[in-house]
Amino acid sequence: MTIRIGVIGAGVIGRLRAMTIASSPSTTLAAVCDVVPGLAASAAGSAPAVGDLDAFFAHPMDAVVISSPVHLHEEAAVRAFALGLHVLCEKPMSNTAESCRRMTDAAAAARRVLAVGFNLRYYPAIKYARDVVDAGLIGDVDHVRLFGGHDGLANFRADWQYRAPESGAGATMDVGIHLSDLGRHFLGDITEVSGVASGAVWQVPGSEDNALAVFRSPAGIGASYQATWNEWRGYEVAIEVYGRLGMVRGSYAPMQNVLVTHAAPGAPRRTVRKRYPEIMVRERLRGWQSTTRITFEEELADFVARIDGGAGGRLADGHDGLRSVEVSEALRESSRRGEAIHLPPLGPLRP
Repeated sequence: MTIRIGVIGAGVIGRLRAMTIASSPSTTLAAVCDVVPGLAASAAGSAPAVGDLDAFFAHPMDAVVISSPVHLHEEAAVRAFALGLHVLCEKPMSNTAESCRRMTDAAAAARRVLAVGFNLRYYPAIKYARDVVDAGLIGDVDHVRLFGGHDGLANFRADWQYRAPESGAGATMDVGIHLSDLGRHFLGDITEVSGVASGAVWQVPGSEDNALAVFRSPAGIGASYQATWNEWRGYEVAIEVYGRLGMVRGSYAPMQNVLVTHAAPGAPRRTVRKRYPEIMVRERLRGWQSTTRITFEEELADFVARIDGGAGGRLADGHDGLRSVEVSEALRESSRRGEAIHLPPLGPLRP
């Protein structure tokens, strides 16, 4: 069966989502909604293009992708669930944890899939790191390092992406939201957050530009975290996972991996480096959007599989989206109070 999917929001990401849906043999683009008529029409192709949610939801569909500004996610998602539709929502899932909980509650009540667009899970360097850990090549995970940053406000296309309250916060809700998700992806969950946040560089009220933290999993495994808008090298996201038998690093940009293994601590080490020259060439010719498009294709396939009752591969669900925003809020609360913030364990969200 072909899944009919509508897209809400036709900016850069929404257009990529619409192209991915239209080109997949398992999905059909049902409609595109954006308040800017020209944007909706350019993304829709031969599908209907509309300017408001009432007109959008009047078209028959099975699921929606929400790629509108973050403070508009909740309304669109709750309306979709009320109509019995499945939802794939861009990250951050919403701009407050309270709003995210209303979205997960609506998904649970409707018994529909709520997925969140954490497409970094599908980057080749991150997939390689996850597969290395799952294969036991570095032994049991001992600790994790998470880093994400760029060089500031010039990287944003619109004010709502970095100004609170629409954005939710600053670096922790921007590049940091990916880090929180990767922390949960590799640790299993994050249930304790201790951190320090500051906003002295860009001085945007309510939006921190640097955040440092330590996370703990329910099993007591720790992770260090830094999200920053003051990174002199420009954009980079990296995760390092350490075990008794070695370490694996996955990073972007550029896309690359390092795997270090040994038979036991102190034994001779073997180092494997993976570079992705084909991705570097493709991005030089066609931009970062070419890599994002490929990750969207894989994510869409997992979303369709989840709708069909399958496991959904690497797909992030609504509880992954909720926990990432809870971590952002907990980090900032920890910075204000000077103490660790504890979060209850949060399992997967399934229909």
